Amino acid sequence: MAEETIIEEQETVETPQAASSLTQEERDAIAQMPYEEARDKLIQAVRALENGGLSLDQSMRQWEIGEALAQRAQSVLASVRARLDAAQQEQAATADTAGTQANLQ
Repeated sequence: MAEETIIEEQETVETPQAASSLTQEERDAIAQMPYEEARDKLIQAVRALENGGLSLDQSMRQWEIGEALAQRAQSVLASVRARLDAAQQEQAATADTAGTQANLQ
């Protein structure tokens, strides 16, 4: 009786990096958008997807645009939240001396 050796190969599964259809110029433009513009364009992208009638490539492009716009809007909101938190902390730190001569020094 011959012994059989079973060799198991370990496969490395790599997550493929999706090629983006957005150009660097488009990404830069989105990165500079104010919150309201990013939000409005995101709404347009979602509506285009919901309305249907797009080819697969067009749908994927709208999806990528929407993702980039959503990330921009979230980034702006996070920045505003950080500024508000800092202002609240500063206000709390000076609350004890508010309305006294101590806060004028």
